[in-house]
Amino acid sequence: MSMTNPDVARALTETADLLEIQGANSFRVRAYRNAAHAIEDLVDSVSDLVAENPASLRELPGIGADIALKMQQLVQTGTFPLLEELRSEFPPGLLQVMRIPGLGPKKAGVLFHELKIQSLDDLKAAAEQGRISVIKGFGKKTEQSILEGLSQVASHGNRVLISQARAAAERIEADLRTLSSVHRVAIAGSCRRRRETCRDLDMLATAESSREVMDALAKHPLVHEVLSRGETKQRVRLRDGIEMDLRVVPEESFGAALVYFTGSKDHNIVLRKRAVERGLKINEYGVFKGEERVAGTTEEEVYETVDLPWIPPELRENRGEIEKALEGNLPELITLDDIRGDLHMHTNATDGVATIEEMVEAAIDWGLEYIAITDHSKRVTMANGLDAMRLREHWDHIREVSESYKKIHVLLGIECDILENAELDLPDDVLAEADWVIAVLHYGLKQPREQVMKRLLNAVQNPHVDVIGHPSGRLIGKRAPAAIDFKTLFKAAADHNVMMEINANPARLDLDDLQAAAAKDHGIPIVINTDAHSQGGLDVMEYGVDQARRAGLTADDVANTRTFAKFRKMLKS
Repeated sequence: MSMTNPDVARALTETADLLEIQGANSFRVRAYRNAAHAIEDLVDSVSDLVAENPASLRELPGIGADIALKMQQLVQTGTFPLLEELRSEFPPGLLQVMRIPGLGPKKAGVLFHELKIQSLDDLKAAAEQGRISVIKGFGKKTEQSILEGLSQVASHGNRVLISQARAAAERIEADLRTLSSVHRVAIAGSCRRRRETCRDLDMLATAESSREVMDALAKHPLVHEVLSRGETKQRVRLRDGIEMDLRVVPEESFGAALVYFTGSKDHNIVLRKRAVERGLKINEYGVFKGEERVAGTTEEEVYETVDLPWIPPELRENRGEIEKALEGNLPELITLDDIRGDLHMHTNATDGVATIEEMVEAAIDWGLEYIAITDHSKRVTMANGLDAMRLREHWDHIREVSESYKKIHVLLGIECDILENAELDLPDDVLAEADWVIAVLHYGLKQPREQVMKRLLNAVQNPHVDVIGHPSGRLIGKRAPAAIDFKTLFKAAADHNVMMEINANPARLDLDDLQAAAAKDHGIPIVINTDAHSQGGLDVMEYGVDQARRAGLTADDVANTRTFAKFRKMLKS
């Protein structure tokens, strides 16, 4: 079974979490966390290292002999004995408890041992009954915070981030493809449409033996249990709690099934209506004229029968894509290959883990033409934010480093906080020296709309601000967005030539797809940035591109698809 670096890092993090819940020695817990961080930042494939020379794992920073052996077992078998032992000791629902902001493994462990809390339902009942506030180290404020967090999770639903969903789905998809009886495998559902979150996963396969496919899924390392199984359909629950449906379909029905199970429901309703108007019927088995199947092997065939071109999955939400298709105006959506620059990243000068040199080299490896180093301003004290003196010293260092690299342009940037009183965190004379200024809301996100808008509009009107970063400030499923009048914000941004960011971090994806589309309608250039805090952090760019595709953006709508010469002309500096 294939094992990617994120797979390895997640398994090591899960081990650390469960050890901390167990009350294990803090040094042991830290060893697994450090190992997970090291793998997250690793450029080389752990699976390749194991295949070529397992002993080389011990040469990685933060990896001792014991953890190296467990990593080898993980790559070769999909798990290791300690992890399985810990999983059997604690209920899977306990990991869901840690989704609540402020409830890390240590506090989740206390709640498990003191109150027998094993799930979000248990947590809600205990908080509502006041049983949490009496535990040492919690109190009324923490109990209220837990209730607010539960409310946020409830509004978010039992969903997981697209990054988590894709990692699981793509690994299972790749592994099923290796089976001798399998012809085709495809991910469907909201994961294929690249929604920000997924409630469950859908997968389709064509195969000579449905039994072999289902047996392989049932035994897959990511699968916790089989929930149901028939001749052609199987439902399983993965170890992270998300459920997956696998359907083995006939070859001649594959395209129709892919359309049907990709969705969205609203998009499919329009397709079925157009079919009826033409005396046809569309379902997951094909397109039928009476009893005769007239199409269904490919998606293109299905769309052609209702006089439409193939529509990219990201657009299938019935938000005007049908009308655009009929007019011949479907956008040529941006792709990851279109990205030339990344204009939001951090180094160890603040809360990043890599040096300037390491981030520059990672960007070169990615094939980028230009980047901006944008460490935090001083308001973000927990990130060791930079005041004016330290920032200028940091910029001097960036200038020195950039002179050594001829293949890439490195801009002097800053992620500058918009303070609660609407002032910027650094004076104008400092910002005037920057090549690239990102203005952001980090604090005071619960302020009334009037004050939030005052802050944003002051930033937009500042002559040195180039872009508003992660504009709403949300964390998906964990922190609600600030109260923003986007129509007013976008008008002001358009008037003052300020760009808007799609932050590609899968926990943010901010702007969302609807707001990004609205920004495009206002003529505002979008910038897709990783907000990377390590070399491996550059890998999230694809999630930002997916978000832009859902918004219907083309390469022309995104500023950092331009050559550096053309992009430089857009800079206020």
